[in-house]
Amino acid sequence: MAKKVSGRARIERTAEEIAAPVAEKHGVWIYDVEYVKEGADYYLNIYIDKDGGVTILDCEAVSRELSDKLDEADLISDAYTLVVSSPGLGRTLTKDRHLENSLGEKVEGKLFKPLAEIGGKEFEGILTAWDAETITIGSDSSITIPRKDIAVLRLYLDL
Repeated sequence: MAKKVSGRARIERTAEEIAAPVAEKHGVWIYDVEYVKEGADYYLNIYIDKDGGVTILDCEAVSRELSDKLDEADLISDAYTLVVSSPGLGRTLTKDRHLENSLGEKVEGKLFKPLAEIGGKEFEGILTAWDAETITIGSDSSITIPRKDIAVLRLYLDL
């Protein structure tokens, strides 16, 4: 049985396909795309990145060109705000490519429910491995956590 794709997933996938060549033209890549509703407002968030980090000028250049391309595609029927920005230092790791690029990095996360092996719902450690079903975090010892149990996983931000 085929998995039904939601309108949100279709919008995000298509927006990323439209945004990728625009980003590449401006020397950046697409980190993530999300279409969200906050209160009564809709937002299409396009997160861009490049080695050394993005600047406001990168965001502005991509935003200007991408806005026109999205209008041409008429992808979203609702009124929305386009936001082009950096994913930030404590970026969330939601896609396989994020995990692959973060191997060996310190991460932190929260689970939907406490896990006895970590003594609660929050964890941190080095991302040592991942696959379609699990991630493995190493610190003093390694623990493998089902991805479906993870509410949020992000790069560790040491303030």
